[in-house]
Amino acid sequence: MKNQRHKRKEIYSVLMVSNTDGKSRQFQISAFTLRFCAGFVAALCLVIGWLIYQASVADGVRQVLRQEVASLKEQLTALETEREDLTKDKLTLAAENEALRRQTEAAEKVPEEAPQEEAPEEAADPALPSLYPSDGAGILKTAYSEEQPYIAISAYTDGHIIAAGNGTVTAVTSDDTYAHIVEIEHEGGYKTRYLLHQDCEVNTEEGAQVEAGDTLLTITSDDCQLDYQVLLNDEPVDPLTVIDAKG
Repeated sequence: MKNQRHKRKEIYSVLMVSNTDGKSRQFQISAFTLRFCAGFVAALCLVIGWLIYQASVADGVRQVLRQEVASLKEQLTALETEREDLTKDKLTLAAENEALRRQTEAAEKVPEEAPQEEAPEEAADPALPSLYPSDGAGILKTAYSEEQPYIAISAYTDGHIIAAGNGTVTAVTSDDTYAHIVEIEHEGGYKTRYLLHQDCEVNTEEGAQVEAGDTLLTITSDDCQLDYQVLLNDEPVDPLTVIDAKG
């Protein structure tokens, strides 16, 4: 029978002696426990060191962020200053533009006032049929054309058909199309014809001398139509070429 060898455990003894009463105490610690405690202390130191390193890194990051925030604040302040400068420039330009506009309007009024002073010298010939033939709310319904050598104008109650210029009434009549026809002969070869489709009150007679603006016909019903024709040397012309811009 082989002898069994017993492996002895390695144990460390710690002796603690009091300096007052001289008593002593002894503790025994195994090698494994001692190594474990040493490893634990080392690991604890590593953890504490890592935490200190992370804290320093975080502090550095915070410092960088603070610097970036400060830089952004400076940029924002610069942008605000630039915006205020642009606003001032805008207001200055607007004021200059308004001043130029007023100067332009004042300059444009000067040539406009000259024709007004010369207007009496350029007064239209009263014999020329240049007036609009209706003094009421007449609305142009159809324009002059070769197929329709006259203009059609709407007329309403209490409106008046007036002479377009000085002249002599050469006809007051009617036909199957028109209830009333008035013809006036003017100087310069002009002749005007007032052709009303509906019945109305007649205010002139053949042979009468009329002046521009005299009433020829008085409208007594709504929705009437006047066909107005101008002849020059017995040839029809567009009435709007001789009518003053006042109708």
